[in-house]
Amino acid sequence: MPNPDQQYAARTLPQVVVDAAAAHGSRIAIIDGEVQLTYEQLDAARISAARAFIAAGLEKGERIAIWAPNIYQWIIAAIGAQSIGGVLVPLNTRYKGSEGAYIIRSSGAKMLFTVGDFLGMRYPEMLADQPLPGLERTVLFSGEAEACQSWEDFLAAGESVPAKEVALRASALTPDDTLDILFTSGTTGNPKGVVTGHGQNIRTFENWSATVGLCSDDNYLIINPFFHSFGYKAGWLSAIIRGARMIPVLSFDLDAVLAQIEREKISMIPGPPTIYQSLLAHPRRKEYDLSSLRLAVTGAAPVPVELVRKMREELGFEVVVTAYGLTETCGVVSICRADDSAERISHSSGRAMDGTEIQCVDKEGQSVAAGIDGEIWVRGFNVMRHYFCLLYTSPSPRD
Repeated sequence: MPNPDQQYAARTLPQVVVDAAAAHGSRIAIIDGEVQLTYEQLDAARISAARAFIAAGLEKGERIAIWAPNIYQWIIAAIGAQSIGGVLVPLNTRYKGSEGAYIIRSSGAKMLFTVGDFLGMRYPEMLADQPLPGLERTVLFSGEAEACQSWEDFLAAGESVPAKEVALRASALTPDDTLDILFTSGTTGNPKGVVTGHGQNIRTFENWSATVGLCSDDNYLIINPFFHSFGYKAGWLSAIIRGARMIPVLSFDLDAVLAQIEREKISMIPGPPTIYQSLLAHPRRKEYDLSSLRLAVTGAAPVPVELVRKMREELGFEVVVTAYGLTETCGVVSICRADDSAERISHSSGRAMDGTEIQCVDKEGQSVAAGIDGEIWVRGFNVMRHYFCLLYTSPSPRD
């Protein structure tokens, strides 16, 4: 049997966006309020942002941090930097100033992209008293703050950079180059930076999106935050890979979501079980046309069998699946299949993703029988490169 790795053509992030623009052209890629971008316009925005990053002096392997809610500029900044070899570092929008500063310092990010205010959180002000010796500039997607550059001025500075310079930098990238560093854990110690590459992330979410059945006809309501792999990689990255339409959710409001499902003919909604339980329990649910709903991907908590059945029978989802993963595996380890029973979806997290292996072992590293507790071992293309570490020790956010 031929080795599947020998047949697979690995890609970089800029290649994915270029391919999506070629395949889907004038189809809408993003709807964010009054802003609509086609796939061709998304690619043009990527190039404009990449030119601005070159003008700002971003070199291959250097990090940029994004501390902002789900807005279209988040995506453009990420793919612009990643197209010229920049490395994305997302920050949790719920972080306190000391926590955000710790990630910025620990990653060595030289640029921060944020907003002036989100739900009362004024991120630039929260960092004002934090030591950030490596941070060279802060750019605001929206709002105002002292000593910050506007997103518009940042982009304008890139107009002097030839677009061919972006193409040259993008063509020099390989699938093995670093795409992002997501910081994880922190419950028992300081968060650790997980380093993953272009090719392994793209292959993971080509696999994930094909397995769950995401397609170019889907209108994808991205509720999960972009700072998490569920909203970023299983969210907008997967949508670009499949040519789906992205509708980012700034902050979750159930009434607004129900209206948006009807207005935008939403077909794909991801999220934890509480999202679907809330939809089912809404007293005016039947006043809204939810007939467009087709695909639900859930997880992060137990999914009762009865919930799966109600999602199919009352909300009208054709496909309900669960998945399991962790940041260290690009976000995915196992996935249910579309034809799995409600009982299997409820009582498991599916089977190993194609091309990967899972083993459950005891403390001696020996496989355990079904029903016996053990430690999960994962092997495959999705496993991270390593944890990130700068040459100096960063102060703790608890100091």
